[in-house]
Amino acid sequence: MKFLFDLFPVILFFAAFKVYDIFVATAVAIVAAILQIGWLWFRHRHIDKMMWSNLAIIVIFGGATLVSQDETFIKWKPTVLYWLIATVLLVSNLIFRKNLIQAMLEKQMVLPSIIWNKLNLSWMGFFLLMGCINLYVAFGFSVDTWVTFKLFGATGLMLVFIIAQVMMLGKYLKDTPQILATSEQSNATEKIEDKMSKEQ
Repeated sequence: MKFLFDLFPVILFFAAFKVYDIFVATAVAIVAAILQIGWLWFRHRHIDKMMWSNLAIIVIFGGATLVSQDETFIKWKPTVLYWLIATVLLVSNLIFRKNLIQAMLEKQMVLPSIIWNKLNLSWMGFFLLMGCINLYVAFGFSVDTWVTFKLFGATGLMLVFIIAQVMMLGKYLKDTPQILATSEQSNATEKIEDKMSKEQ
């Protein structure tokens, strides 16, 4: 259900384009994104930073499309968002020494640091590639093809990538209880040794 809710603006964008044109679709997508933010705030009183970023980008690039009556701006919107996410992952890792993928998933699984780093790099690479693919489709094919790709192609690629990630992490998910048990045993051993050293 959440997956469909996240796609809400894109679905309405696609439907409006099929009925009207790219400019009406752009206006609909802007309104849908604003309503989406409003609903999330009403229900949870909290909005993810990425949702705010997405809203800002669609308002800026969508607004530029409507003002100039030039579809170029809205075609760039997905690429800007994809590359922004990749940049955030990179900067957080290099400058702030924080792996955002690990921060999101570490409560669900226990992985070696090298695997967390590979995951972070793979997501960065995926979003960089998606940005390039969007530009290729947007400016290499018709607007109709791009709008269809935006809903079905991009979403399909995302699902394929996530499934590939899950398959890659399968063995680590199976080993998680064992890793946790080993970690707990190690902590217990350290506590015992500490207590013995104090008693001596």
